[in-house]
Amino acid sequence: MNPTIGVFDSGFGGLTVLRALMERLPGAQYAFIGDTARLPYGSKSRRTIARYAAQSARFLVEEQNADFLVIACNTASALALDAIQEAVSQPVLGVIEPGAEAAHAASRTGDVLVIATDATVHSHAYAAACSAKGLRAMEKACPLLVPLVEEGWTGHPVTAEVIRIYLDELKTEAARQGMRPDTLVLGCTHYPLLRPLIEAAVPAGMNVIDSAEAAAEAAMRQFGRQLAAAPLESGSDSSSRPGSGPVVRCFATDSVEKFERLGSRFLGRPVGAVELVDLGG
Repeated sequence: MNPTIGVFDSGFGGLTVLRALMERLPGAQYAFIGDTARLPYGSKSRRTIARYAAQSARFLVEEQNADFLVIACNTASALALDAIQEAVSQPVLGVIEPGAEAAHAASRTGDVLVIATDATVHSHAYAAACSAKGLRAMEKACPLLVPLVEEGWTGHPVTAEVIRIYLDELKTEAARQGMRPDTLVLGCTHYPLLRPLIEAAVPAGMNVIDSAEAAAEAAMRQFGRQLAAAPLESGSDSSSRPGSGPVVRCFATDSVEKFERLGSRFLGRPVGAVELVDLGG
């Protein structure tokens, strides 16, 4: 049986990470769970987030036999990565460290900008990860972007204007602090769907780092040796596999219909039948 990569998110934005993983590691099987019954994580305490995230991690390992875990949730990566690593013995990868590493590789000035959700920004996880690599990072919460993505307004002029306002505010504050940023990190798994609008709003030559892509690259380096040679196997009836490609099973703790409706935007292909699971309280 092919190795299984378990992917966890509080919702379905992490499907952008799953998509990037599937492109780089097609020899794996995938199990994705979105804890949609208990989102948003950002309004909850660190202790509660850690408990929820550990439950999802154990589900992927104990019920889906995941060999590796990717935490495709910036909030959980920021606040619960240690708890997840304690809950399971399998290797665990978050999205924040790979994003910071990609920013380090891309930046020449050592100054980077980060846009993310309120919870991720308030954790200062990206600032800390960047600082550890010798970078100065300025973070900005962009709370309107997630609902605009989920509304399907990924190319809408309103969305473009909201992005422009956020980035202008961020660039103005960076200049006030004497920074010379040349790299922008997309610190939310919804934001890759806005990348064309974001790239149109940043100065020419600025590097745009997609944390989903960065996490997938890190997973390929960390897990790839064991997965690269794995042959593809035919999927089961419960798998989402139009044509050829990796076997994927998607689970949600609530809002299965919404997951199935919106998930294809993030995954870039139909998500298939999403299975409802109960992780407890």
